[in-house]
Amino acid sequence: MATLNETALTKALGIEVPLICGAMYPCTNPELVAAVSAAGGIGVVQPMSFAFVHGRDLRTGLRKVRALTDRPIGLNLIIEKSAKAYEDRARQWLDVALEEGVRFFVTALGKPDWVVKKVHAAGGVVYHDVTERKWAVRALDHGVDGLIAVNRKAGGHAGQQDPRVLYESLADLGVPVVGAGGVGDEAAFVDMLQMGYAGVQLGTRFIASAECAVHADYKAAILRARAADIVLTEKLSGVPVAVIRTPYIDKVGTKAGPIARRLLRHPKGKHWMRTFYAVQSIWQLRQSVKKGNAYKDYWQAGQSVEGIDAVLPAGDIVRRFAAAAAAAEAA
Repeated sequence: MATLNETALTKALGIEVPLICGAMYPCTNPELVAAVSAAGGIGVVQPMSFAFVHGRDLRTGLRKVRALTDRPIGLNLIIEKSAKAYEDRARQWLDVALEEGVRFFVTALGKPDWVVKKVHAAGGVVYHDVTERKWAVRALDHGVDGLIAVNRKAGGHAGQQDPRVLYESLADLGVPVVGAGGVGDEAAFVDMLQMGYAGVQLGTRFIASAECAVHADYKAAILRARAADIVLTEKLSGVPVAVIRTPYIDKVGTKAGPIARRLLRHPKGKHWMRTFYAVQSIWQLRQSVKKGNAYKDYWQAGQSVEGIDAVLPAGDIVRRFAAAAAAAEAA
């Protein structure tokens, strides 16, 4: 009989704990990915974070992870087609990852059909980020193997639905569903599994880990924050992104300006505006995690900050969550 720590996700990926360290720009570094995977969960690589923050091309970064653990790891690919140069790079990243033995991929935005085709040919699996049922159905039409259900409590680009409502809207689709958002402590992890999720993806909890190579100011901000301190800003990407409210956020505001809003509604203008925001946010986020409060404090985080009160080794986080799931099963 399956347990909370033995699910469709763990069986598909060959891992021991149904826990994913989600890909995060600019917070994903090789040591963090390796530590989560070595402890029995699975770390997911964010290739732009490797390249633009930690100074490693994808192949070098993957080999660094492999030098630290031989356990399964994953790769995140954003496949939105607004920028041809990025799409070309994403295709190269996919090829490199497959060559280096990665067999778990998490896609976001766009049509994942070309990723699915290559990954399935290599014997791998693809899960797709979704925020509601209609996007899940479209992703399944393109052949994905599972879903990452991003709820309204998530950091970064959050969804709009509560975890239970979102799960119930996806449960009948016949594939594993992983919950993402709002899980900062062991009790929340167990609660998500008991809802029926095949696994849980965590981001913010792992920013406040020993292996995450961000500035200490960022980790301290997560420890201080509570769920009520998480606000949505349009200033990073043109669509709402969850960040910790700070004096800097209050100063610059959270709404896109009138010109930006007009461009974002225009069929052609939205691509230009998204490119502008992407370049700006890549720089701003990189500077904030490198320089801390000496720069503009844009701290991406989700409502899971409510349950985070200490910086811990990533492996300890995985083991604590796994132990809590086992205890709940035995109770």
